[in-house]
Amino acid sequence: MTVKPLKIENIPALLWGCPADRVIIAVHGSQSHKADEPIRILAENADNMAGGCQVLSFDLPEHGDRRDEATLCKVQTCVAELAAVMRWARARWQSVSLFANSIGAYFSLMAYSGEPLEKAWFLSPLVDMRRMIENMMVGFGITEEQLRREQTIATPIGQTLYWDYYTYVIEHPVSKWMAPTEILYGGRDDTCGRDTVEAFASRFSCGLEIVPDGEHYFHTPEQLRVFEAWLNRTGFLSKTH
Repeated sequence: MTVKPLKIENIPALLWGCPADRVIIAVHGSQSHKADEPIRILAENADNMAGGCQVLSFDLPEHGDRRDEATLCKVQTCVAELAAVMRWARARWQSVSLFANSIGAYFSLMAYSGEPLEKAWFLSPLVDMRRMIENMMVGFGITEEQLRREQTIATPIGQTLYWDYYTYVIEHPVSKWMAPTEILYGGRDDTCGRDTVEAFASRFSCGLEIVPDGEHYFHTPEQLRVFEAWLNRTGFLSKTH
């Protein structure tokens, strides 16, 4: 299939598929990149939809082609970049949908809560960032006062805690999500709590499918087959072949 590299305000991006009136913005997860396997599968299925649909993916800071950049993958920065990508998309397509994976879903919830999206698909979504951060703080014996005083604290698992990130999360709770949304979640996900995903799905009337043997990172051939089948059940039903 056609894949076109491009830049959106200096953000490395890929445009997948033949020209169409519809596009899906794809936001990858932590330690991933704009051409990761779930995005490739998404793009192949979108390209085969009746009438066609393109996929627009891009690298978050500290990921993919941006691993050596000085820009940090903080929520404030990512929200601004997601907004820039949306502006670029709105200027070119009549219909915009969303695919987001893991922390990409959280950034999307912050950036796109007021956007009239046609549809959204979340894979292993992180929907409660405050709980995630506070669990890390408890796990590593870091107090709120210590984080406020030091501003930046590296953890043994390679994740860095930032005071400004934490305060942003507290000050911007998820309060609105209007897009018709489907969620795929692994029953063995040890990153995003099942109760938080179920509560989010209930609150915002999302479709939720739980894969008993699924992990947070869908990467095995069987997990990716389940992912592709889910895409087809939840919106990629009209194939041209």
